[in-house]
Amino acid sequence: MITLYKTIIMNTRVEKALNNQIEKEAFSSQFYLAMASWAENQGLNGTSKFLYEHSDEERFHMLKLVKFVNERGGKAIIPAIGLPQNNFDGIADVFQKLLDHELIVTDSINELVDICLQEKDYTTHNFIQWYVSEQLEEEALARTIMDKIKLIGNDKGGLYLFDRDLENSSIQVSNPNATV
Repeated sequence: MITLYKTIIMNTRVEKALNNQIEKEAFSSQFYLAMASWAENQGLNGTSKFLYEHSDEERFHMLKLVKFVNERGGKAIIPAIGLPQNNFDGIADVFQKLLDHELIVTDSINELVDICLQEKDYTTHNFIQWYVSEQLEEEALARTIMDKIKLIGNDKGGLYLFDRDLENSSIQVSNPNATV
């Protein structure tokens, strides 16, 4: 008996959108790495630890996409990444830029969902739902941090406690060591 297997060919529009998302996730990782380095140079060890972990998480998001595209018969493109901003006007600026960036990523994920539905690629649509949920968590986390920073204002003692609490807190990014 001869068994025929249908070759999986990824929809080109979906593949292009996924590769665009790979680039956004890669840039996110580098952007948060630049923020972490800045924070570390400011003596904000808790903030830098949080941002280094956040950078790792974004790289995990990118790798998850890369593997999905390749496994579905597409070709993941590893992008060249531009130099991210590496100087900030303070911790409020860092986390406002983080929140603003997460909102851009959310818009991109929503556009990807729309493309999947238009192209009737329900497998990719199902896969992308993980990112939809992840973005809800990312935005909520960034807003929570911004709320705390607003409460602190210009109080250096409050900043010290915030940084220490961030280093020791239960505010965690997703496990970047989870299976991709």
